[in-house]
Amino acid sequence: MIQFADVNYFEPWWAQIVKALVIFGIVFAVLPMLTVYERKLLGRFQGRYGPNRVGPFGLLQPLAEIVKFAVKEPFRPTTSIGFLFRVAPAIAILTAVAALAIIPWGNVQHIFGTRFGLYGIDVSVGPLYVFAMAGISFYGIMLGGWASGSKYSFLGSMRAAAQLISYEVSQGLALVGVVITSQTLSLTGIIHAQRGMWYIVPQLLGFLIFMVASFAETNRAPFDLVEADAELVGGYFTEYGGTGFVAYLFAEYVNMIVVSAIATTMFLGGWLIPGNPSIPGWIDPFIVAAKMMIFITLFIWIRATLPRLRYDQLMSFGWKILLPLATVNLLVTAIVVA
Repeated sequence: MIQFADVNYFEPWWAQIVKALVIFGIVFAVLPMLTVYERKLLGRFQGRYGPNRVGPFGLLQPLAEIVKFAVKEPFRPTTSIGFLFRVAPAIAILTAVAALAIIPWGNVQHIFGTRFGLYGIDVSVGPLYVFAMAGISFYGIMLGGWASGSKYSFLGSMRAAAQLISYEVSQGLALVGVVITSQTLSLTGIIHAQRGMWYIVPQLLGFLIFMVASFAETNRAPFDLVEADAELVGGYFTEYGGTGFVAYLFAEYVNMIVVSAIATTMFLGGWLIPGNPSIPGWIDPFIVAAKMMIFITLFIWIRATLPRLRYDQLMSFGWKILLPLATVNLLVTAIVVA
């Protein structure tokens, strides 16, 4: 296994607390801006303005909506299970934010004489950590639908769970090809291994499989079947309003950010740029953010372009096309590397 000197090192305990607060704070500051960006971009795609009433150019629209949802009267169906009904959105958003902890935003830097990694933690099983958080988020979906006491919410949660499980297999196999090529599970190690060539070149098929599976994993169009308005209304969060609804909405956007960050790390070299010129370390996070914005824009572009699939088309595509392709990509990579 490849080892890098800058991957494993000691940080003061307080540094972990500071980084955790910074990650949590930045995420909740970026999410409202991301909703405005999506609605503005969708408006341009569809020949309309988008938000333009609250604040200059509609930029304060998220603030108005946050106030609206925060002051809404709490409500839940009489058939719901109170404790689980409230816990389910918390599980969804906490697992999504926890996955951001391992995203590398830059290399190890010396700040005030102390070495800091520009990431939350550098675990030796990075992709496995992400999929572990995704597995726990499954409970947030299932509990949200079941605890609502509504058959439509429950059917929506079952559909979402089946969709999530189906595409996680192909998504995981697509990343295994990168792991075999880099010979490490550390995300910072994978970035260092791409100094010669970004893995989007030798793992192009794996990249395409990962992106398609990620659209289904994050419930984005054309795979947004958990909220198919024709038969399930809003899916597993049909009965949620106010802060519970916002928690599920934010979890979806955080998952989109996580998927974009993982794609940037695994296939686009993280903070590395072509030619690997010597650049100041403080620029690393901006390079990663720029690459992530490419993927986030792609998510929005696809939403404005492609229609929603039928559920049987979704499942057939996942099991009959994506999974065999991911398996072939994994086998070819293993043969070439070995």
